[in-house]
Amino acid sequence: MRTLIFAVVLLITLPGSVAIGQWQKTVEQIPNLKALPDSTAELQTLIDSQDGILQLTKKLYRITSSLKLDLSKHGAISVTSTFGSTLIMDGPGPAISVIGNHQGTASPKSFLPATWNQRMPILSGFEILGGHPEADGITLEQTVGAVVDRMSVRWCRHGIHLTIRNRNVIVSNCHLYKNSGVGLYLDDVNLHQINVANTHISYNHGGGIVVRDGNVRNLQVTGCDIEGNMPDDSTDTRTANIWIDVSGSTEDASKSIAEIAITGNTIQHSANYGADKERTIAPGGANIRLSGKEIYPINSVTITGNVMSDTSTLLDISYAHDVTVSANTFFAPMPNNLVVENSQRVVVSGNTFNPRQFIRPGILRFSNCQDCILSNSTFHQLATERGGIQIIHCAGFLINGLVLSECGSGILLKNTVSTTLSNCRVRGTADNSFDLLVDESNDKIQLNGNSFSGFKLFRPTSSQPDR
Repeated sequence: MRTLIFAVVLLITLPGSVAIGQWQKTVEQIPNLKALPDSTAELQTLIDSQDGILQLTKKLYRITSSLKLDLSKHGAISVTSTFGSTLIMDGPGPAISVIGNHQGTASPKSFLPATWNQRMPILSGFEILGGHPEADGITLEQTVGAVVDRMSVRWCRHGIHLTIRNRNVIVSNCHLYKNSGVGLYLDDVNLHQINVANTHISYNHGGGIVVRDGNVRNLQVTGCDIEGNMPDDSTDTRTANIWIDVSGSTEDASKSIAEIAITGNTIQHSANYGADKERTIAPGGANIRLSGKEIYPINSVTITGNVMSDTSTLLDISYAHDVTVSANTFFAPMPNNLVVENSQRVVVSGNTFNPRQFIRPGILRFSNCQDCILSNSTFHQLATERGGIQIIHCAGFLINGLVLSECGSGILLKNTVSTTLSNCRVRGTADNSFDLLVDESNDKIQLNGNSFSGFKLFRPTSSQPDR
């Protein structure tokens, strides 16, 4: 059943009309596209005759099948341009396919002797445009130390597609823009050590950075602008600007993802930024979505120093352990700032949650979670009647040092046990709402040093009174 559900979601996310529409942009930009000679054979001959070294020198090249760079044949390779060349993929598959034979890990002890000669394949300094609905940009397979730098991939299906096994990948200073599929796609790949830096990943309809299944460790995303990577209409979606997803392999513990750092990025759009509040783009989309599984939750994740705005849920976490969310700025959610479900040891500290000039619910909700910390954060003008902060069916929480100002409602605890709420300040909630609501469904709730200016209901069955 889960396989069927996943297939339906994927079809919704990547409708055929979108795929067709993107590559047709290339035809509009280059009206004489079909009149350009097919350079596939010429370029492949240069690759093979020059032992994997290709420098693009013309303004435009049109190819109809993949340029294959076989590392077992050529060793280290490079495809570069100092002329700002454009490579148009007018056929299915990747414009450039880099295939190695690495079967080990990142440890030098695991390298085959021939693998050392395949080190650091380089792709740099040119643009790839899709001219076919199934055209991709770049595929990397069983490589070590691949560097993709100063590249632009537009109007393809997937921008950069990593499959099977790779190690020590660097993607930097690139533009992955307006593709019908995923910008950077880690597709059921065994991959440890990948750095994504200083890159624009925008308006890719199937997601910005998507990690699906595989065995992935040490993903670092730093200093990027990642926005609008979901459908640009009212199509329901589950995709995200950054989507870490093992939810489709619920019975397979070998497919697991951990050790992720997402730091210093702007991550935003699409929902309805600046538009009528009734008009929602890509309902269900998220800026960052961690979709884990019970058998092997996503773990060891740091999300720090980002600015996140304007998606249905700014940060969505399910089945994850040991996640730190700190020093981020959240604004303009539609409707949720943060949703955490079925997770443990999630620390949310030092963040600001403010809709800015927009009226948004801005809900922060934990459900079926335990041993989490929510601390030292501000919440302003959250327009919700049943709790701006909701802790439901949870246990072992520490909630400390929160400031809620001018919100529609305050803090709600429901069916929650063994939780301490201390040194929080709630002011300016709606007259017909509450600052704190803790009913008899909760147990062992402690309140210490809080300041409430409006209605407070506190009815724990066996807890200490507010002091």
